[in-house]
Amino acid sequence: MNTTHTARKRFGQHWLQSEKALAQIVNAAALQPTDRVLEIGPGTGILTRRLLPLAQSVVCVEIDRDLCKLLVKQFGQAENFLLLQGDILSLSLPELLSQYPAFQNPNKVVANIPYNITGPILELLLGTIAHPNPQPYESIVLLMQKEVAERLTANPGSKAFGALSVRVQYLADCTWIADVPAKAFQPPPKVDSAVVRLAPRSIDPAATDPRKLDTLVKLGFATKRKMLRNNLKSVVDRDKLTELLESMQLNSQVRAEDLSVENWVMLSNSFSDDLSDMKVNSEAIEEETHARSSE
Repeated sequence: MNTTHTARKRFGQHWLQSEKALAQIVNAAALQPTDRVLEIGPGTGILTRRLLPLAQSVVCVEIDRDLCKLLVKQFGQAENFLLLQGDILSLSLPELLSQYPAFQNPNKVVANIPYNITGPILELLLGTIAHPNPQPYESIVLLMQKEVAERLTANPGSKAFGALSVRVQYLADCTWIADVPAKAFQPPPKVDSAVVRLAPRSIDPAATDPRKLDTLVKLGFATKRKMLRNNLKSVVDRDKLTELLESMQLNSQVRAEDLSVENWVMLSNSFSDDLSDMKVNSEAIEEETHARSSE
């Protein structure tokens, strides 16, 4: 494999070198011969090479034109390989794939994603509470910044549990697969990484008004150190909130991170008022998917 391509900081490029980590990613994907895989940011193709023999098809989306030339040189002859050059966040994937019947409707995602766009990628793949992906993937295996992985897989009551945890866990089961140290990459990032598997699912019971739930979560976590009743005092009657919390065996002084996803759904479904159009100060909400020092 040609490894002379210099990693570009603006694309968040770090080449995974660890055979152990690569095996953990592939094993977590549990690929079958009928699986159609989407790989975001294949880079030099080190993961692509392991996916192609195991899947019916592999669609790779790469933004770096020079890397695209390298990938075509390596895998261009493989019948189950398709390369799309461009930004995954701006491409209309279903429209592009309509031209390639053998590669339509990928059912699994396996990728080492650029850490600086983790949040937008998660939203692209899963959708949002208010607008879930109408065609969910069967499974999504991602190598990401460890700090973000901790939030995705956090349990209620833990320090890492936040708005991102609720948003993603409402849409998918999140499983921690493996730690991946910075030294597993070349060049090494300034943070450690982890492999996470997301299995999209429908929560039961679901939110009767997903937009309301989305807004309620934003408000609830707007100031994380405050008690929930203080964050929601402008939209929820204090006594009613206390009554609802006690019905869920929760103390009236709980903070937002103490509520499970199911608790949040119950809370949202208990309110008759429409909260979805309320203005929420987005600057007060912690940006939980930002890779603060990954370069």
